[in-house]
Amino acid sequence: MSATLAETALLIVDLQNDFLHPEGAYGRAGQASAEIAALPDRIAPLAGALRAAGGSVVSTQFTLVPGRHGAPLIAPHLKQLRPFLTQGDFAPGSWGNAMVDSLQPADFAVEKVAYSAFYMSRLELVLRRAGLSRLIVCGIVTNGGVAATLRDAHVRDFETILLSDGCAAFKPEVHDVTIASLSSVSPTMTCAEALVMVQNGA
Repeated sequence: MSATLAETALLIVDLQNDFLHPEGAYGRAGQASAEIAALPDRIAPLAGALRAAGGSVVSTQFTLVPGRHGAPLIAPHLKQLRPFLTQGDFAPGSWGNAMVDSLQPADFAVEKVAYSAFYMSRLELVLRRAGLSRLIVCGIVTNGGVAATLRDAHVRDFETILLSDGCAAFKPEVHDVTIASLSSVSPTMTCAEALVMVQNGA
């Protein structure tokens, strides 16, 4: 049986200043993506409508925990992939770590330390305690945090909807292949279709 809107959360994966803002960690390193930059404006109407209908907005925020001397405790594979990440980037409680302004406020924000937002986090506890059993999933990147989080939600018996144009990757072809793959795990909708669903009270 499908969940009610009160039991529904828009799960926004990693749409943070350090990823999207020109002055964030990725922007300073020239790692911008037009597809990623377009996401907040596309998602914001859905977030507002869902909140107005009694649903919730949950933000996962990729976090690099500072080590003893301030340098981030960063996984070796990520350090090799993104060598520009440095002290202060994605730090807990920082401006860079926060969800972008155009999607604020989140009803719940959860630190994320790996691809899946469920890994070693309090996300499942928050969702269960808040009575949220259906997740409309969006964010970045499609083949990383979005895919891993969606699959983990699936095996935990959350009802999921994947927003096909509410997530993006640094390469459009990677996004397209991942959406096709995930369609066997979760129903997909566009942001516009999900907005109509919420407006119709479904």
